[in-house]
Amino acid sequence: MPPSSASPSSSPSSAGDAGRRAGAQAGRSAQELHRRLEPVARVGFVVSGLLHVLIGALAVRIALGGSGGSGGSGSADSSGALAEVAGTPFGGLALWTAVVALAALGLWQLLDGALQARAREAGEAAKGLGKGVVYLVLAGTALTFARGGSSSSESSTDDVTATLMGSPGGALLVGAVGLAVLGGGGYLVYKGCSRKVADDLAGSGPSGRARGAALWAGRAGYVAKGLALVVVGVLFLVAAVRNDPSRAGGLDAAMRTLVGAPFGVALLLAVGVGFALYGVWCFVRARWGEL
Repeated sequence: MPPSSASPSSSPSSAGDAGRRAGAQAGRSAQELHRRLEPVARVGFVVSGLLHVLIGALAVRIALGGSGGSGGSGSADSSGALAEVAGTPFGGLALWTAVVALAALGLWQLLDGALQARAREAGEAAKGLGKGVVYLVLAGTALTFARGGSSSSESSTDDVTATLMGSPGGALLVGAVGLAVLGGGGYLVYKGCSRKVADDLAGSGPSGRARGAALWAGRAGYVAKGLALVVVGVLFLVAAVRNDPSRAGGLDAAMRTLVGAPFGVALLLAVGVGFALYGVWCFVRARWGEL
């Protein structure tokens, strides 16, 4: 009796075709969700802008000798900014809006990274995925405040650093984190000093003097944020070299380190104003940004 031949539907080529069709369908679904999330993602830029303005105000307060804010945290970082929002009359509503908008922006960035990966754009994919994680973490912090809790970015940084230190090769891992943050901060400073800031805007952005003012705010904001991240990276490197997790720190620690440096008050004032200008740039991106 002759052996039965395999049916066409079970052949390797048919299975491969089905896999490609499923992959294409998944890609189309991701693109559609990516498109639908864009309006809410733009609100996420508004929220990010507000937080940067508040962080800038807290940094200026530290430079002028103050320490606390109306929310009670006084930290010149996202936790301090969210605590300020929580202390306002409509803080609860604002925080829940921030949760939804930041989560949508984070998911939008993750989808963007995944789509870039499908297009074999490794650099853009890594950037999108990294930004997505950052915004989702920020959404989680906002959720903590919206539910009536509190959070400290600095204690979280210490905990993560201590955990890394306790693992095999921990000092090297902390040093690698420091180098990565240092590199990211350096890139932001470079971007602020170059013409790349304009790449954030779509072709239909503001024109004339308004465009010039927006670009100036973006450049100053990128330089200020980059400088603060450079200090954060240095703090991680110091923690790695001295094998001391308490030496590491987040944005608030970087701000307080700056104020203790030569001409630190003037430098921190400039950084605080720069963060506020970056917030303005986020507002511009919410309206005209190239998403």
